[in-house]
Amino acid sequence: MKIRKGDEVIVLAGKDKGATGKVLRVYPRRERVVVEGVNLMTKNIKADQQRAGAESGRITMEAPLHVSNVAIVEDGKPVRVGYRINEDGTKVRISRRSGKEI
Repeated sequence: MKIRKGDEVIVLAGKDKGATGKVLRVYPRRERVVVEGVNLMTKNIKADQQRAGAESGRITMEAPLHVSNVAIVEDGKPVRVGYRINEDGTKVRISRRSGKEI
């Protein structure tokens, strides 16, 4: 997957189209990413011994998005990601729009 944890991305499709955020988690096998503040859902949590009153009840959390619905942001615009091998043999991600390293 070309998108990694910590990348700034923009949502291309769905109810949060146009929203930007930082990637919190990446699930490569499921091809999904969790973006901060995007695709929020409410979850009901039961109280137990570990979770006292404040942590139980209804919480909002980010749900995973498919990786095809997000793109890395460069200068406020979505960019495609490519790879380049440097002279020393290291593989780096580059922006297809500008050619700069990401």
